[in-house]
Amino acid sequence: MPESTFAQFGDHKYISLETFKRSGQGVKTPVWFVLHGGVLYVYTEADSWKVKRIRNNPRVRAALCTMRGQVTGPWVDGTAAIIQGDERRAADQLLSRKYIVKRLFNWLTRITGRERAMIRIQPAP
Repeated sequence: MPESTFAQFGDHKYISLETFKRSGQGVKTPVWFVLHGGVLYVYTEADSWKVKRIRNNPRVRAALCTMRGQVTGPWVDGTAAIIQGDERRAADQLLSRKYIVKRLFNWLTRITGRERAMIRIQPAP
C-alpha cells in the first residue's frame, strides 16, 4: 500500500480503532492518534483489552470518527504492533504536541503507576 493510505486522517483528532477478538468479532474504540511517516501511532493503557487483542491478532482497521466513536469516514485495513524504545519516545512526543491535554495523562501515569502502551499501525500489505 502507498504511504498515502492513511493520509486522509491528517490532523483529525480521533480515529475509531477496530481490533479483533479470537472469534473474529471486531471491537471499535475511539482513540487519539498521530500520523507520522505514513503510519499511525496510538496511545492507550497497557492493560487494555485492545492491547491484548493486538497481541493475539495484529490485524486492525481504522476510520475517522467523532469523540464518541461515530465513524465518519471509510475504513482502512492495517497491521498493529506494540512498540518500545526510541520509536515509542518519538511517537509519544508527537502525540504530546498534538494533544496538549496528553501532558496531564503523562503526569497522572507517573503518579498512579499505570503503564501506557504505544501502538504503531501500518497499512495492510
